[in-house]
Amino acid sequence: MRGGDTTGLRAYNERLVMHALLQAGMLSKAEIARETGLSGQAASVIVNRLLEDGLLVKLDKVRGQVGQPSTPIAPNPEGAYALGVKIGRRSVESILINLLGEELGASRVRYDAPLPEPTIATAIAQASGLLAHLSPAARARVVGLGIAMPDEIHAWSAELGLAPGALDGWRDADICGAFARETGLPVTLYNDAAAACAAEMIAGDAITSRSALYIYLGTFIGGGVVIDGRLYRGEQGNAGAIGSMPTGPTGPGTPPGQLIHSASVFLLERALEAAGIDPSAALSATLPDGAGEKADAIFDAWAETACAELSRGVVSALSVIDFQEVVVDGFLPPSWRDRFTQRLSAAVGCFNRSGLKAAPVMAGSIGPMARVLGAAMLPLKARFSPDTDLLVRSGMARDLV
Repeated sequence: MRGGDTTGLRAYNERLVMHALLQAGMLSKAEIARETGLSGQAASVIVNRLLEDGLLVKLDKVRGQVGQPSTPIAPNPEGAYALGVKIGRRSVESILINLLGEELGASRVRYDAPLPEPTIATAIAQASGLLAHLSPAARARVVGLGIAMPDEIHAWSAELGLAPGALDGWRDADICGAFARETGLPVTLYNDAAAACAAEMIAGDAITSRSALYIYLGTFIGGGVVIDGRLYRGEQGNAGAIGSMPTGPTGPGTPPGQLIHSASVFLLERALEAAGIDPSAALSATLPDGAGEKADAIFDAWAETACAELSRGVVSALSVIDFQEVVVDGFLPPSWRDRFTQRLSAAVGCFNRSGLKAAPVMAGSIGPMARVLGAAMLPLKARFSPDTDLLVRSGMARDLV
């Protein structure tokens, strides 16, 4: 995108300048003009205005180069803040970040089940507690609050071992309204796996192409879709809902299952519990000495079944959209995530893929924090990006050979 110099484009041009600096880290005024397509005068006026607003800062002059010393301009870390909240099947997490996406504070509470009222109350208390750490001046610079949570969380009572209807309160819960009333912030709701994909696009280094299938291994498996360098949510917001893919044999009186019932981490948690192993310790790589080998064997058995089913879904997705890569992340320990990724790659390679281009399967780079981090970063992107869509970072997108 290129900027214009008319008065009506003032807000857009400010976003152009902020976006360029957030991408580059620091630029001189002349470099900002070149990056944005603005005239030198327009770029200077906008930069000065953003400096006055506290969104940018001047760094020390750069000397020793040809010509006059230049003064780099950079985003002010204290120029803006955002909150992210992740409401999951097993825990609620909150994070406060600054304009550069740096974590300033975080909170996490685990529970057995995401019962609506106590879960929302806990999440609001977390968010309010993080806001309380900011000075009044900094509090006024919080641009928004993002909430990442699963779609139709009310539908998974049986999978979580709860009584029918135990989660029905989520159907009519005014989640955004509850947070807005308590915090006074604009609140946006995101699918949790899509938020994780956004975090990888903004802060990670695994999505390096213009089209990617993103898989998040959470309590329930989910995903995200990147097409033409953009996070694609779909007309109904269901893009990347790979957990709903059909699996298993079909026939008269035998309806297919769903991938969520064969490739989700809750199945691994159940297997670990049945073997007397604490799932939380296993998934956080904090098992006591002597328990690791047994946990590894249980993980391998789960991964074999999960990858057998998931690989079919991956190849099916590749048949519909010409993805250049498949990225796998989740709240598995890095060693398990890497082993899962290698196993999935091998399983995909066993299919007859005549007519399809190769798409490497690679591990993500964010890990367990991806969902809550994406929830926090998306409000900043919405405030300071000139594009309404989330884009793969400039310089990252490339064609894979």
